Amino acid sequence: MSTAMNFSSKSFNPRPPDKGAFPLDHFGECRAFKERFMECLRDSGYESGACRQRAMAYLECRMERQLMANEPLEKLGFKDLIDEKSEEKREK
Repeated sequence: MSTAMNFSSKSFNPRPPDKGAFPLDHFGECRAFKERFMECLRDSGYESGACRQRAMAYLECRMERQLMANEPLEKLGFKDLIDEKSEEKREK
């Protein structure tokens, strides 16, 4: 009896990621933002909620340099931080 399995009966249809590909930052254009974010993560015991401002700045850098698709920051989960910024500007 043959122990070989026939995998050809099922086919795999790959599909692209929902948000598209994220090119690597080969030229280090956003390296400083990434380093500040990673430093914050280390300092906070890898509690990402404490570093949301830096994460938002990193994503903004990537969008400005076409390293990711432009998305509204509200859609990426930063609506509360944007509201805080607008309130601070109104108070000044």
